Amino acid sequence: MSNAPRLTALDALHRSLGATMTDFAGWDMPLRYGSERDEHNAVRTRAGLFDLSHMGEITVTGPEAMKALNYALVGNIATIGPGRARYTMICQEDGGIVDDLIVYRLGETEYMVVANAGNAQIVLDAITERAAGFDAEVRDDRDAYALIAVQGPESPGILKSVTDADLDGLKYYAGLPGTVAGVPALIARTGYTGEDGFELFVAPEHAEQLWRALTDAGQDAGLVPCGLSCRDTLRLEAGMPLYGHELTTALTPFDAGLGRVVKFEKDGDFVGRTALQAAAEKAAANPPRKLVGLIAEGRRVPRAGFSVVADGEVVGEVTSGAPSPTLGKPIAIAYVDAAHAAPGTAGVGIDIRGTHEAYEVVALPFYKREK
Repeated sequence: MSNAPRLTALDALHRSLGATMTDFAGWDMPLRYGSERDEHNAVRTRAGLFDLSHMGEITVTGPEAMKALNYALVGNIATIGPGRARYTMICQEDGGIVDDLIVYRLGETEYMVVANAGNAQIVLDAITERAAGFDAEVRDDRDAYALIAVQGPESPGILKSVTDADLDGLKYYAGLPGTVAGVPALIARTGYTGEDGFELFVAPEHAEQLWRALTDAGQDAGLVPCGLSCRDTLRLEAGMPLYGHELTTALTPFDAGLGRVVKFEKDGDFVGRTALQAAAEKAAANPPRKLVGLIAEGRRVPRAGFSVVADGEVVGEVTSGAPSPTLGKPIAIAYVDAAHAAPGTAGVGIDIRGTHEAYEVVALPFYKREK
């Protein structure tokens, strides 16, 4: 097997734009094109264009597709209406998080599961195994799609200029088939930036045509190409979890403060139900560490794995940290003992290479767009 990174359909285009490329989950992906701060600010104030073709698409079809997914995942797939999408998770038998996912219901008996790039094969294998007892087919569609996202306050106007699809009627977490710049696409109002925006699933051979058309359409609106680096600071400000940081197999959704995605009331059994019920009861009686936001009083930037401290004791651990272009200060997401997790708790800091830097505890997200 080759260890060479996989290339997206837009690889040559990224290089022609002068992108700094990086290996991400086995894919060669654009990290940034110019200044990551400028790219970040463009998404917050105007619009940014992202290649997300590394994400893993898995299609589940057949008379029992819904039942198979209800068993495989922790959410209630039965209540997803046609054309709608839902954020959910797939867990191990012991309740540990395998991945967080978005499930799109494309038709009466057709669903698309979108997994994180680094977990796509694991999720595909797990869903295939769990669907074995159902009248459903699981298909690996990773090569069938390129995924382009346009995100930011100007994104609806930019997209409207190249499609006749009803974007005004498209709610958050919904998707509809349409034509964008002459290209057939699944248009989804989803994203990972905290801004309004769209994710466009298209055939790889149409990706370059679509990217160029969106670039042209967004020229006057200040649209810029954006890499993975600003995607990370955008999702961090928006308090959105990243697999491998806020979410791991060592944590249940209840540990991550995302117990709401687990639907015990749904019909039938699902993988992890017993363990997750125990985790829910434990979290209710004796909350474990809580996921909180931390804002620096100084300038030093925390990184994943750094200790959160109070009164000389370690009371938590940073899962993600970066300078926040929007707040103008370093920020972090951390798991912190419940006793120190309330917003405004005094005396909390982060151990940055032996120095305890003062941080303010805040509720997530750091940033919320005005509706």
